Parts: sequence; structure tokens; C-alpha cells
Amino acid sequence: MDFFERTGIVAVGSRLRMLTDRITDDASRIYGLYGVELRPKWFPVFRVLQHGRTASVTAIAREIGHSHPSVSTILREMTAAGLVERSDDPDDRRRRAVRLTDKALAMSDRLDRQCADVAEAVGEVSREAAADLWLALAEWERALDAKSLFERVEEVRRRRSRVRIVPFEPCYGAAFRSLNEEWITSHWQLEQADIDVLDNPQESIVDRGGEIFVALLDERPVGVVALCRMDDPRYDFELAKLAVSPSARGAGVGMRLCRALIDRARESGGRRIFLESNTRLHAAISLYRRLGFRELADPHPSYVRGDIQMELNLI
Repeated sequence: MDFFERTGIVAVGSRLRMLTDRITDDASRIYGLYGVELRPKWFPVFRVLQHGRTASVTAIAREIGHSHPSVSTILREMTAAGLVERSDDPDDRRRRAVRLTDKALAMSDRLDRQCADVAEAVGEVSREAAADLWLALAEWERALDAKSLFERVEEVRRRRSRVRIVPFEPCYGAAFRSLNEEWITSHWQLEQADIDVLDNPQESIVDRGGEIFVALLDERPVGVVALCRMDDPRYDFELAKLAVSPSARGAGVGMRLCRALIDRARESGGRRIFLESNTRLHAAISLYRRLGFRELADPHPSYVRGDIQMELNLI
């Protein structure tokens, strides 16, 4: 799973395909266990026609959410296997419909027992998991029905083209504080170390050999990150105070800020970057891992909220 940890949610399609392949392989073995002569991809069509029902290709496609050509292909395969046969459509004699053969209907009881056992086993998996995959899939489907992934990527691309990364200036001091205060106080309380930096970022970071980068969306500050110079034999810099406005999330602002910071650290001769965070911040931790940061085995947090420390080798 290292690839998916590094790549992140952009690989959701590949990961879903892997999970689908895994479940499909098991499904083929399960059919054999119950003596049901079906291929996994035939199941939706069989289920629609089970118990003597007759339906047209169009009706089946509409009910299971497949395309007409896809259902036609499945029906040809099932016909060759002796599981379906053509019949007159009872509602329209001009159309042909399909129904299960006696051979297929003889498998119905075994398939019902199989489905009951599979449902129980899947329930066990769901209870062992932190999230209910079935409910999550329904939520994703509703979200994508409202706006497709293609449309969302188009929007992100447009937003990204309006984002630019600039070095810190005193006029961005209020944004640096408000953006960081927003995410910190949504989970925790500001600590004195936060207040010292947020009250005077110029003196506490820039004047000490560090740098702050600001992301502007239509010239409005929507993200910040600090490259702090460290007095440590192991680390040259610390990545700190990464914050992105909720209104700009999903446009790659955090990634662009971090890449600008890493590029500057390399230009400055840095060999290793350190950071401290909290595992509750799933999106941030995923971003750091995609950038190549690796978790330290023996962390010593300097913040009360800190429960993970990471490093990035630049050489």
C-alpha cells in the first residue's frame, strides 16, 4: 500500500479497481462453493430475472444501471451457458424479452442461500472496518450525480490557474495569523509557542533566516506555510504553520505551498526538513507522505497537540 499512501486519493480509481478485482476473485470461488454456475458479472441480470420474471433488455439495463450493449453482451453469454432464453414481451408483442431457463431457475434456492451467507460475511467485514463502505459508496454516488468528477476537476483547474505563491510581506501578517488560528482552534487551543510566532512572523521566522510563503487566490490570501531555520545538527529547516482556507481546499494550494518551501530549502543548501503535526489531520499527513516525508520512530513533540514527527531528506 506504499504506492497509495504516497499518491493519495488521486489514485482512488486504481484502488477501487484493485478492491473490485479482489472481491470478484472471491465471488467466483464462492459460486463454486455453492454449486451455482454463474459468473460474477452475470449476477445483477440473474437477480432481475429470478423467480420467473420476464424483462426486456432495456428494462434490465435501466434497473441495474448498465448500458444496453453491456446487458446485451451478458445475455449472449448467459444464453450460451443455457441460463436465459428469448420470449415474447407480455406487455408488447412487437418486442422480445428474456427469461431464465429451467436450468437457471433450479439454481435459485442455492443462490438465495449463498446471498444470505455472503450478506452475513460482508456484515462482519463492515463491523471490523472503521467506516461502512456500502454507505460511503452511496454518498459518493450521490455527490458524483450532483457534479461529475470531470466537472470538479475542471473547476479545480480553473481555480489553480488563479492561484500564485508569493513571499511573505508585512501586509500578509493578519492572514498568516487568522488562517493558522482557524485550523488550530477548530481542534485545540493556541499554545504559547503558537502565539509567539503568529504575533510576529517577521521577527520570529523571516528575520531568523526562514521564509514564509503565501498563496493568493485572485489576490486574496488563502494559504500560508513557514520554512523555519533550525539550530539542530540533524535538521536545517522545519516546515511549520501550514494552513489553507476551507474555501480554497481541493485546488492543490497546500501542495503548491509545500513544493515552493522544499524548493527554497534546497536552494539554501538544506539537507533535511523536519515537521511536527497531529494524526487527526488526515489530509495534511497524506500530503506530507506524498511529498516524501517519513515518520520518525521516536518522536519528542514540542506541542501539546503534537503526536507525529516527520522528516524529508533533500539529498
